[in-house]
Amino acid sequence: MSAWRSTGRVHWGWFFTAAAVLLLLPLVVDTHGPTVLLIWALFALSLGLMWGYAGLLSFGHSAYFGLGAYAYAIAAVNVGESTLPLLLAVLVPALLAAVLGAMMFYGRISDVYMSVITLVVTLILFKFMSATAGDAYRIGDARLGGFNGIPGFPTLNLPGSPEISLFGTPTYYVCAVALLACYLLCRWVLARSFGRVLVGIRENEERCALMGYDVAAYKTAIFTLSAAMAGLAGCLFANWAEIVTPSVFSLRQAAEVIIWVIVGGLGTLVGPVIGAIVLGMVKLLLGEQTTFDNALILGLLLIVVVLAIPRGVVPALQRAWRWQRQRSRHAAANPRRRLGGAAEMRR
Repeated sequence: MSAWRSTGRVHWGWFFTAAAVLLLLPLVVDTHGPTVLLIWALFALSLGLMWGYAGLLSFGHSAYFGLGAYAYAIAAVNVGESTLPLLLAVLVPALLAAVLGAMMFYGRISDVYMSVITLVVTLILFKFMSATAGDAYRIGDARLGGFNGIPGFPTLNLPGSPEISLFGTPTYYVCAVALLACYLLCRWVLARSFGRVLVGIRENEERCALMGYDVAAYKTAIFTLSAAMAGLAGCLFANWAEIVTPSVFSLRQAAEVIIWVIVGGLGTLVGPVIGAIVLGMVKLLLGEQTTFDNALILGLLLIVVVLAIPRGVVPALQRAWRWQRQRSRHAAANPRRRLGGAAEMRR
């Protein structure tokens, strides 16, 4: 039971330290790069929750990221302010995930086919959005734009005050608050009985079903929550980029978030966040050069990490930290043996 409690427990010291760093960071660096890193961290967190604790791998998680971005852009063009578009950016991906998840999980689709289906959905959205050039493809006043996407939509503003836009540093703080709030939400979910059942489903789905739990309902619920968080990340990305194109549905985007989670470490919430931030920084730095292909470098990093530390960076660091603490406690509990060993070495 103590091990389980540590899964849902928030280490408030580390949490407030991270919050303080995020609060003070704009005082020393420009916020343009850190803002997108926080968005990618939120995107990775959404997949890490579903994959790491429920065992559900979605190869097409970028579908919800892209839907959140497009839902916000289309609604913002038609509404003219950001409050309702922000809500729609969360609700539209969540609704699609709820319908798709119910069809898959109540239909007893295996995990392999689930991954393929989500990938196909992403490819369909990518192909469709890429083919929407022309005036015929519009939703209200918003033209979908095909490969050119939707530019020039209203960005985030203070609720009820469309004339007060949030951009630059305010957008950074919105992304930071969103990431911290979603992290706390994930911890809260895992600390409840709902989270225990999710881990039980990951370990032995048949046993959970025999115990009377509606496995399909639990899977659909976590699938929907994860999609809602990904949609929020997509909405924030649209506001950061100030344009939405079909690239948000691309295979590259779908593969990158999986790499971030694997490198950071499955079965943790901090791991995907750190993986996204570190590899995102590498991606931004590689984008400044043209000698090497970015995808090739990220692929090589993934291979090295998987071979060297297959559980991911954060679980490996946690294991090393626990081993060091146990060693220190053992040495403190046996001072005579330590002194005797020192005396023997002097002889």
